[in-house]
Amino acid sequence: MADLSVDFAGIKSKNPFWLASGPPTNTGYQVQRAFEAGWGGAVWKTLGDPIVNVTSRFAGLHYNGQRVAGFNNIELITDRPLEVNLEEIYETKKKFPDRVIIASLMVEPEQEKWHEIVKRVEDVGVDGLELNFGCPHGMAERGMGSASGQVPELVEKQTYWAKEAAETPVIVKLTPNITDITATAYAAAQGGADAISLINTINSLMGIDLDTWNTIPNVAGKGTHGGYCGPAVKPIALNMVGECARQQDINLPISGIGGIENWKDAAEFMLMGATAVQVCTAAMHHGFRIVEDMIDGLSNYLDGKGLSSVTALIGQSVPKYMDWGDLDLNHRVVAHINNDTCINCNKCYIACEDGAHQCIERVTDECGRSLLKVREEDCVGCNLCSVVCPVDGAIDMIEKPGEKPMTWNERQVLLNTL
Repeated sequence: MADLSVDFAGIKSKNPFWLASGPPTNTGYQVQRAFEAGWGGAVWKTLGDPIVNVTSRFAGLHYNGQRVAGFNNIELITDRPLEVNLEEIYETKKKFPDRVIIASLMVEPEQEKWHEIVKRVEDVGVDGLELNFGCPHGMAERGMGSASGQVPELVEKQTYWAKEAAETPVIVKLTPNITDITATAYAAAQGGADAISLINTINSLMGIDLDTWNTIPNVAGKGTHGGYCGPAVKPIALNMVGECARQQDINLPISGIGGIENWKDAAEFMLMGATAVQVCTAAMHHGFRIVEDMIDGLSNYLDGKGLSSVTALIGQSVPKYMDWGDLDLNHRVVAHINNDTCINCNKCYIACEDGAHQCIERVTDECGRSLLKVREEDCVGCNLCSVVCPVDGAIDMIEKPGEKPMTWNERQVLLNTL
């Protein structure tokens, strides 16, 4: 069985699966149950001055029969006294000394407040700190969360303040609600961060009730923007992780977050540069025991690949992720329809005719059957037909011999020399 243990910024974890800061890590009872299920670590629900939460506060996006394809919340940080949380952290760490406990922290951007809370949580034995610069609602209106996380200077300054007092590794959690996440990742590095985690939730409004015209969720008929997460945000998170991983001037370990709900998602994040991953929405939807399938699935995958350790995955796809201008303009693929598998639903024909390049036509074979065929000379290899096809294996994208590879950047250099 492959070794699933990781070393994340000096924090040793028996596997890369951690619970993210949120409702599943609100109490010692929950975190202990998660550890019993097999989670390698947990980021405790964000600590700070206790607040008052509202109801209702959650909403789900259900799409084509799938429950919770996306998730939205307007919940804030812990509403329990700091002393109670600290006592439960201490007891949980004592009971599970081999599991990772990270304290998520959020206070006003003042040096003394950061020093105070860092010392208090470290006194109860946490393995590391995660600075929450990401929440887009509630706390942001008070100058915390993404209000700080969107300003590189504040990220750097507050990271530095936390590092002044910290004896354990400091992880900076980044907000995706920004034009260029590498700017704040770089600021975290300049502030002395030991690692970064991303992404936090995306600013969002889940929907409107067409009967009442209320927002979803609503509080006594009033609504506000919330944080979006769940499977739907995975592509956004994966891109941002990759962008940070490929920047040599950042060069920090990454904890990947955003839409992860199975071992395949986790493997993708690790291939794109994450050392460990955090899960929240999937645990809320399916329960803590999903980690059992994650552990088994990742172990089997590594065994199948002949890899002895999960660390062999980390960053392997990063060199393949680059700017558009560095892609080969001369590379060519075309669609091929396998008529033995095709069910003649005409999805590909309609999509190509109305939304792409009109290169699929209806033909009649020697037996008089109506078939679909791709005119390869007109196919631009956009993949739309294979994307909309409901039958696996009915449409293949076939690579064709092309001209000598040439990127846009190389083309521009060549044109400038003519």
